[in-house]
Amino acid sequence: MAVKVYKPKTPGTRHKTSYTFEEITKAKPERSLIVAKKSKAGRNMYGRVTVRHRGGGHKRHIRNVDFKRDKLEVPATVSAIEYDPNRTARLALLNYADGEKRYILAPVGLMVGDKVLAGKEVDIRPGNSTSLAAIPVGTTIHNIELLPGTGGQMVRSAGTSAQLLAKEGKYAHVRLPSGEVRLVLQACQASIGQVGNVEHSNIKLGKAGRKRHMGWRPAVRGVAMTPRDHPHGGGEGRSPIGMPSPKSPWGKPTLGKKTRHNKRTDKYILRHRSKAKRRRK
Repeated sequence: MAVKVYKPKTPGTRHKTSYTFEEITKAKPERSLIVAKKSKAGRNMYGRVTVRHRGGGHKRHIRNVDFKRDKLEVPATVSAIEYDPNRTARLALLNYADGEKRYILAPVGLMVGDKVLAGKEVDIRPGNSTSLAAIPVGTTIHNIELLPGTGGQMVRSAGTSAQLLAKEGKYAHVRLPSGEVRLVLQACQASIGQVGNVEHSNIKLGKAGRKRHMGWRPAVRGVAMTPRDHPHGGGEGRSPIGMPSPKSPWGKPTLGKKTRHNKRTDKYILRHRSKAKRRRK
């Protein structure tokens, strides 16, 4: 996939880039696999804003993606590569031998007409899915389960991939895109290959309107507010955030503050993504 660059005819197109969509083979989604998505604009069941800066945006349909890949030993053919407005990756529409249709994440190299299979013994090719125990060490994988049967939860965004480093006992050592090395049960399932749409990180929105179209509302900087509205506000002229640390509007530390507080699963992390913690190891 290539990135389309626009001529700077207007301020909004001066730095704008977008997809060429040359890999997309079908314009409209499969009707049997979509459900309407109701816009909540960041509000909870009581109508109160719980997630700021959300609202508006284009109407969307949710595509039911098969993250579990639990249709085992049934061959399928890729009938289309489609765009999904709810995620950065592309979707591949599979037609199974028994007539069922399902969406999966489209990896790099998967083309229309290719055969894919999920099961205990499969070829190590992009799109196939099997347990970590059956995948050779060094293979690039994505859509990795954390617990057997729960469906893929890790490595699902565009261009990402993990690597199977080793196997020891009932666990496999998996290096995630962040650099973290984590223990995952070998009984967990994963898909072969790298998630497609690898040029996604090179896209520049170019103007605020594209962000609004995606459902994001404007965010005001804390330093532009008054001291009553934000801990960063106030001061004569332009002032820095100041010490001791950056704060959220409610006074909680932010901008680099560690938010992980899950001691129960710390034992499964062999190497943290933090460089400081890596040196300590």
